[in-house]
Amino acid sequence: MMKTLILSCNTGEGHNSVARAIKEYYNDRGEVCEIEDSLRFVSPKVSRLISKWHVRLYRYTPKLFDKGYNLLEDHPRLSGDRSAIHKLFATGSGKLAKFIIENRYDSVICTHVISSTILTEAQRRHGLRLASSSLVMTDYTCHPMACDSGLDVCFIPVAETIDDFVEKGVPRETIEISGIPVRRAFYTHTDRAAAREKFGIPADCRHLLVMCGSMGCGPVRALVHKAAERLTADEYMTVICGTNKKLYSELVSAYGARDNIRVLGYTKEVSELMDTADLYLTKPGGISTTEAATKRLPMVFVNAVAGCEDGNLRFFVSHGGAVTDDDLDVLAEKCVSLLSDADALRKMSDNLARLGLSDGAKIIHDRMYELTAVCV
Repeated sequence: MMKTLILSCNTGEGHNSVARAIKEYYNDRGEVCEIEDSLRFVSPKVSRLISKWHVRLYRYTPKLFDKGYNLLEDHPRLSGDRSAIHKLFATGSGKLAKFIIENRYDSVICTHVISSTILTEAQRRHGLRLASSSLVMTDYTCHPMACDSGLDVCFIPVAETIDDFVEKGVPRETIEISGIPVRRAFYTHTDRAAAREKFGIPADCRHLLVMCGSMGCGPVRALVHKAAERLTADEYMTVICGTNKKLYSELVSAYGARDNIRVLGYTKEVSELMDTADLYLTKPGGISTTEAATKRLPMVFVNAVAGCEDGNLRFFVSHGGAVTDDDLDVLAEKCVSLLSDADALRKMSDNLARLGLSDGAKIIHDRMYELTAVCV
């Protein structure tokens, strides 16, 4: 039986969510599949430090995060194999190679470019041999460090981004279209009336779901205030604050007495909450957008972080499944006006259905199995 390792990275929940979605698919088939934080092979301290500062930059200084990403795009040598960044990550390659050999993994899947960098160096420097290896891209654009991957396959979300990857140095022959893996729950649809009854949402109201990533980043506070001012009595809003305890406390204090506004902290019931919603206000993260698109849930984007999320925003807006604006007042107005426009929402939902997004976990599993079966 094939034994698979997934290397994720604690830089936001998106990459871990993709890792869990892939693992879920493997485990449902009785196959051995385990997840490890790739940065721990550099050192647990480095893993904690990078995770901590990623959260801080992402949540409190998104413009700085965007500038850093753009710097990597404009100057690829900053993350190339001679760079300080690359050398830091490569220090974990020996420990990783030893771990993979001792645990007898046949196949390794990376859900972050940092993971693929460490694995690539484990193969180059330490003679690690695998039946199959891959990098799974989690955004609808090419990350600047993707070209540094020396793995067998680079799984990308959609065919229309192939040229972007090739232009940035990813060998065309390694590229395969998989879609972005999401958990199996997002392929199911709870009856709307039943879902609303579970969460105490009126069956006949119009419902706006708000969530800006697991970290509750971006101008959520301001957007919720502006949307709240515009909501009518038969329009309902649920805000998911994720791990942002300060945001949760502030919004509960401000809206705890409002019957048509509900504030939640971290929740594992996002799939069912999407089934209650008519519209989804969110930042354009690769995972959250794919989850919503799989549910055919129309979206309004707040471009909270930019960076790689710009590509996600462009993709879904250009295909008519989402709208956006840089002005928060306009954005709040769009949310409320769309809530009362059933025809517009139906059209956006149909546009998302026409994308025909692939079942990423299944495609990755089947392709890795083919590659591994040849070698094992």
